[in-house]
Amino acid sequence: MLNPKQLETFYHDYTSDLSKWVHDGVITVDLNLLHELGLLEAPQDDSDDPDDLTQYFHVIESIEKVTLFNEQFVVWIVPKMEQEIPATYVMIALNRLDTPHLEIVFSTAGVYNTPRYVLKVLQHFLIDMLETEATLTAIKKKK
Repeated sequence: MLNPKQLETFYHDYTSDLSKWVHDGVITVDLNLLHELGLLEAPQDDSDDPDDLTQYFHVIESIEKVTLFNEQFVVWIVPKMEQEIPATYVMIALNRLDTPHLEIVFSTAGVYNTPRYVLKVLQHFLIDMLETEATLTAIKKKK
C-alpha cells in the first residue's frame, strides 16, 4: 500500500497540470448532475450503513486537504475559496499496483458544497468505478 509521502507526490503531480490527467475536465456538481445521477430520487436516509464505502478508508488530514486511501482508491478532498465562495474539489484515482490513476475530478460550490452532497457524489462515483472495473474484468476473462 502507498505511504503518505508517495500519496503527496502523486497529488502534486496531478495538481501541477490537472488538464493533462483529466481529459473530461472537472465535473461541476449542480442540480442537473444530481438529478442525472439519480441522487435526488433516493429516500433521504442518513443512518449509518455498515456497507457504506466511505467507512473503509485510511484518512490523512492536513491544512490543505483530506486524503482517503485504501487498496482500490485514493481520494483527495480539497477545500478552496473561489471568488470568496467556498468550494470543494474531489479527485478520485484508481489504485492499481500501488500507482494511482486519476479518473474523476468533481467540484462543489454554493448550496452543493456540503459534506452530504460531497459524500453522496463521491460514493456514487466510487460505486460506478467498481462496477466498471468488474465489467472490464469479466470481459477480459471471457476472451
